[in-house]
Amino acid sequence: MPSSRSTRALAVALLAVLLGALLPAATAQAASRTVQGGRLDWGIKSSFQSYVTGPIAGGSWSLTGGAATVGGSQFRFHSATGSYDPDTGALSSGFSGGVHFTGHRKADGSNELDLTISRPTVRISGGSGTLHADVVSKERGTGKVSHRSQVPLATLGLGGIDMKGGSTPIALTGVPATLTTQGASAFAGYYTAGTPLDPISLSVDTRGAAAEPKQSAPDEKQSTPDRDKAEQKEKEKEKAGRFEDAAVDWGVRRTFREYVTGSIGQGKWTLADGAQDGGALFRFPRGKGTYDAKKQTLVADFSGSIRFTGAHDLDLRFAGVTVTVAKGEGTLSADVTSEGVTSEGVPLVTFPAKDLAPKEGLAVLTEVPATLTADGAEAFGSMYTAGTAMDPVSLAVAVDEKARMPALPDLGSEPTTAAEPPKKAAEEHSAAPATVSSDSGPGTGTYLAIGGGVLLLAAAGAAFFALRRRAAQSAPEAADTLAGPDSPRTS
Repeated sequence: MPSSRSTRALAVALLAVLLGALLPAATAQAASRTVQGGRLDWGIKSSFQSYVTGPIAGGSWSLTGGAATVGGSQFRFHSATGSYDPDTGALSSGFSGGVHFTGHRKADGSNELDLTISRPTVRISGGSGTLHADVVSKERGTGKVSHRSQVPLATLGLGGIDMKGGSTPIALTGVPATLTTQGASAFAGYYTAGTPLDPISLSVDTRGAAAEPKQSAPDEKQSTPDRDKAEQKEKEKEKAGRFEDAAVDWGVRRTFREYVTGSIGQGKWTLADGAQDGGALFRFPRGKGTYDAKKQTLVADFSGSIRFTGAHDLDLRFAGVTVTVAKGEGTLSADVTSEGVTSEGVPLVTFPAKDLAPKEGLAVLTEVPATLTADGAEAFGSMYTAGTAMDPVSLAVAVDEKARMPALPDLGSEPTTAAEPPKKAAEEHSAAPATVSSDSGPGTGTYLAIGGGVLLLAAAGAAFFALRRRAAQSAPEAADTLAGPDSPRTS
């Protein structure tokens, strides 16, 4: 009897130790993660794009809020934010940017077709998913304009995709999307519910919840010679109109970027000297210069350079970017190198700058239209004529040292592999589109966490039975077999 009691006690102790080791891992697995950074690629509906720009509608589309283009007919929405729960697979991720479609221009200059889709949000839970978006549309026939926030625009076919236990970045590719009833209404009646839309692909970065940094209370009363000297210097700088932090964002021209990287240009662009890529735009940072708030004049020099190279002797570089503003008009200039020859200070584009008054420490212009100059046209080798609309210009100047530059679009990490619907489901969608939705078993991530627990518990069980064999010399043999499901999963 004592032997039996000691055997049980030892087995219970062993199980307690093993379970204690498992609990922290299980808790970490279940902890919700923050989505911070990433992109959503979606063409909305490629045939609709063709219709809008075709001979019947005779219209066009434009990008807003930093959205970009990628591939042949996809729009790239950026700066993902939200949450992801690896334990349940629930994902909620919102993206920035929008697309504005116009067409069927009327005699009064307005457009019968006027549709804006922006701020798409993907919500996935329990094996099903929905794409929401803000939609502003002009109803077909009546012309009634509606503004709708986060409309459930499309259902997502997630059949066979297990969202549990994903590592960062979370990536999905080619997920079928089908127009909902509410989406059909928001789409201004151009399509009926059940119509297949373009598939979506996304990649988002996730991270654990970060602890709030401790902030020490500022000691405003304390005065030191160094602090007084710094404050005096700052006042003198402000009086002189000097600033030490500014940024200008410009994408050059969307169709030019597509030409460079497309089948004809077969090229690329290279950023250097601190220039940054925001997907649909390039940022030239660390601007310095002078600004007069009363006269609303500006002279600024920026860091960064960009070089476009490709087939047909394409080699064009912009560096030494400057911006000047006077009398309500701005000019963006750069040192232009083409065919090995550099021309300094070439005025490339002009843009309206009528309201450059500072707000909350920043003097800002946001996506103002830009027009190519005659010198700019020559810089592009007469590829475009003077007066051609180029990509809009955004400008931010910090007139207060506490002000921060607007955030650059955050595209997140490049995905290594991405989960996608089974081939059969994808083929069925392309041939006869339909919403695909099913619950799937745990994927590799969950399997490793839970499976590891099963293995440890099996070891504990083996130890328990071994101890009983010593005590009673008779025990059944136990064996645990693990068979993990072979299903697609998030990366």
